[in-house]
Amino acid sequence: MPRLPRLTPDTAVGASRDLLADLVSRHGQIGDMVSTMAHSPAVLGGYFQLSRAMGRAKLDRKISERLSIAVQALQGCELCLDAHVSAARALGVDEEEIERAHAGTSADPAIAAIITLALQIYREPTSITDEQVIALRAHGYSDRAVADVVGVVALNILTGAFNLLAGLTPGAGLTAGSDTGA
Repeated sequence: MPRLPRLTPDTAVGASRDLLADLVSRHGQIGDMVSTMAHSPAVLGGYFQLSRAMGRAKLDRKISERLSIAVQALQGCELCLDAHVSAARALGVDEEEIERAHAGTSADPAIAAIITLALQIYREPTSITDEQVIALRAHGYSDRAVADVVGVVALNILTGAFNLLAGLTPGAGLTAGSDTGA
């Protein structure tokens, strides 16, 4: 059961009211996470900015969805995990690779290496080595793509932690969405 109520443009105040009103006018509806995030205009605005910025990441979407699956499997946000699994399927990632991502790996050594990096960023960033970054470059990842992994992990920490705090779960009459509210 949600711990925080959803807000609408009518019930939100200040900057959150304006952000929600703009979203409703552009998209017609907003997701549960976004409507609940509106309790904090700072969190809601930060989510929108980071989400938009990560839309410009150089990582292949199939890879970034696998990174998100691996992080959410650890973090425990079922709402986010369901959304990222659905997105991976829509992009054509096969079920075996989705399961591998859930376990923190991939059959492709290059993808397994970048998933390992994402999980280290999540768990213990001090354990990342120079050799690891060199190996990622040898797998064909640019420095920009390697740096983008931090953004993917950060966005997942933000959304997953928020959903867990707010008590947002799948199947509780809540909707997962795209950038208008996972």
